[in-house]
Amino acid sequence: MAQDQQENSLLQVNHLHTGFIIDGELQHAVVDISLEVKPREFVCVVGESGCGKSVMSLSIMQLLPKQNSKISSGNIIFNGEDLTKKTDKEMNKVRGKDIAMIFQEPMTALNPVFTIGSQLMEVLFNHVELTKKEAREKAIHLLKQVGISRPEKIIDEYPHQLSGGMRQRVMIAMAIALHPKLLIADEPTTALDVTVQAQILELLKEIQDKEDMAIMLITHDLGVVAEMADRVIVMYAGQIVETANVVELFTKPKHPYTESLLSSIPRMDENAEKLNTIDGVVPSLENMPHVGCRFADRCPKAFGDCTKVTPKLAEVAEGQYARCLLYNTCYPDNTQQVRRRK
Repeated sequence: MAQDQQENSLLQVNHLHTGFIIDGELQHAVVDISLEVKPREFVCVVGESGCGKSVMSLSIMQLLPKQNSKISSGNIIFNGEDLTKKTDKEMNKVRGKDIAMIFQEPMTALNPVFTIGSQLMEVLFNHVELTKKEAREKAIHLLKQVGISRPEKIIDEYPHQLSGGMRQRVMIAMAIALHPKLLIADEPTTALDVTVQAQILELLKEIQDKEDMAIMLITHDLGVVAEMADRVIVMYAGQIVETANVVELFTKPKHPYTESLLSSIPRMDENAEKLNTIDGVVPSLENMPHVGCRFADRCPKAFGDCTKVTPKLAEVAEGQYARCLLYNTCYPDNTQQVRRRK
């Protein structure tokens, strides 16, 4: 990546490989991940369950358990500093203050034995010198900011006394407490009803505009992507298979996996009796193919080379990248011509 691009990026992930130790062997859950997030940008990461989206985000936050996981290569540059080189103590100063995360399950992310106020105030105490009274006032203000009514009472209640939507608002309040430059939201609307989902997403957008921060939203809901994203990253089996701005991705998808995802969305202008589906499943870590395209066995456009040649992520249209041998730029040596299946 060119130096000027790095300087214009808030987050730069370069050739990241993260794996888990299974039966004594390191099995990679994400492979060769390279991406960037610019200041004030809204980036959506999409893909089926098991594609490595959460592992990638936890790698960025350095939150994976060190006893059975490892970043084997690559680096994560945030604000010009490599997060992979930082100690746990140094990362504790980054988490919450510079990069914050909303975790996937609002029902279980909060500690059930502490009040909402004590958990909010702990975030503040870890980074800012405040009296208990000042921290409480700040916590009440944060609860108001995320749209919680009667925050003076809620602050003394326990997580089990709140609805799922209110718990998620508390999680957002904790995430924005210190005005981070980047917010990572890992499927923040999971287990919430449709109305509450819309409220949470609208709240995220409002906070982004007000706080002037970048957001990386991890989701499998393409409807959310269409409404929220500036740019989209599509992941499959631990790899990025396509990235593009949101308009180009929906109107001119390049990778067959992206095309398959989009074709599975129900359309209001069609009266189809059956939704399109993608045959097969995402391979497990132990069964991940080491050669060829990882989507080949499910791909309707696969041809001979797809199981023999490992494609690279390459620019296939202006500002649009794909990892597919249908484009000769994606061959490793850039010289072979595509032999399309007849």
